[in-house]
Amino acid sequence: MSFSLPIETDRLTLRRYLATDYDDLLRLQSSPDVTRFLLYGPKTPEQVKESLAGRLTDVPMDTDGQALTVAVILRETGQHVGEVTLFAQNVEQRIGEIGFVFHPDFHGRGFAAEASIELLRLGFEELGMHRIIGRLDARNSGSANLLRRLGLRQEAHFVKNEFLKGEWTDELVFAMLAEEWDKRS
Repeated sequence: MSFSLPIETDRLTLRRYLATDYDDLLRLQSSPDVTRFLLYGPKTPEQVKESLAGRLTDVPMDTDGQALTVAVILRETGQHVGEVTLFAQNVEQRIGEIGFVFHPDFHGRGFAAEASIELLRLGFEELGMHRIIGRLDARNSGSANLLRRLGLRQEAHFVKNEFLKGEWTDELVFAMLAEEWDKRS
């Protein structure tokens, strides 16, 4: 499977991570505000180094479990504002999963939507995915609203199905099919 990076939008550049992105990734992954609803808590500098190393690896997206995480850069200033990830959940069934993490300083400006649309396009149009899902902590209303704005529909609300950070949490699952993407665009 092939795909092309970087991707340019009106305001953003989606590109592969560089070794020089360490400080930006540290700021993102070590923040309790950022990691509040994620599967992991604030990361140590050493954990962020491992995380960055994984992001620097070339990922062909042809094996279950692979993930393409790209840095989202504000074109005007060159600032790292966050990242978007496309996971190859099931290659044979052509199922992917989208995720996004943005620094709170850049919330509310539409950057996550602008970047996520491009990742959905990449998944459906370049990688030929049949279905892309988004999963999140039900308390994360901002991300749930973003998935709705992107055109994903809520398919499930799992009650207290994951024990995370010392408590049982609800999970929402959203999805979009390739045919829904085609109608949308």
